[in-house]
Amino acid sequence: MMTNTLTDEEFDRRHVWHPYASMSQPLPCYPVSRAQGCEIYLQSGERLIDGMSSWWAAVHGYNHPVLNQAVTAQLANMSHVMFGGLTHEPAIALCRRLIEMVPKGLECVFLADSGSVAVEVAMKMALQYWQGRGEPRRRFLSLTRGYHGDTFGAMSVSDPASSMHSLYRGFLPDGLFIDGMDIPFGGTWQEKAIVPIAQIVAEHHRDLAAIVLEPIVQGPEGCAFITLNISATYGDCVMNTAYC
Repeated sequence: MMTNTLTDEEFDRRHVWHPYASMSQPLPCYPVSRAQGCEIYLQSGERLIDGMSSWWAAVHGYNHPVLNQAVTAQLANMSHVMFGGLTHEPAIALCRRLIEMVPKGLECVFLADSGSVAVEVAMKMALQYWQGRGEPRRRFLSLTRGYHGDTFGAMSVSDPASSMHSLYRGFLPDGLFIDGMDIPFGGTWQEKAIVPIAQIVAEHHRDLAAIVLEPIVQGPEGCAFITLNISATYGDCVMNTAYC
């Protein structure tokens, strides 16, 4: 197939598979010329406000001078080196900063390259922890309407029915889901909302490796902020839950 006669837009539409898009019925894609701050400039001359912060990755905005300088300086030394059996000062400095920020008792850092991979690593850590204790556990509990990523482990703890991941039901690990903590967006915390999750924990805690949930906002279908910490003990399982 001759592709060198296609314009960039034609080539993109026919041959580039974009995330969350169909190849047979692709969504429109708008060519970008540059970005600055919170704004994206299209080749057509239009200016957009990036309200989703480049999938939550550009929290300081585009073309930030401090970040640009740091990247340029790092490129002069090395752009990347594998972290297996090797280390370097920028990674150590980052880990020092992270440990200073987190609660006391969290003392080790594992660096991952995306949110989905971070969830996968956390799930593997939970499974390995219980294997190391001599009581292997294999199941995870999460909330319906949740989203944790697009890799297989992350999909298995995301919403099992209404999300894009429902296509993979039957192929994913068998997780536990709770809808009893469903709170109307903009509503207030109800003490009874914790009862269903407490019942599941009490019933399955011998096989439950971890609970996976959004720590601040459960936002795939809106944003629910409920600031209340609840500590409860069920059988021999102590559960500390902050649902926001």
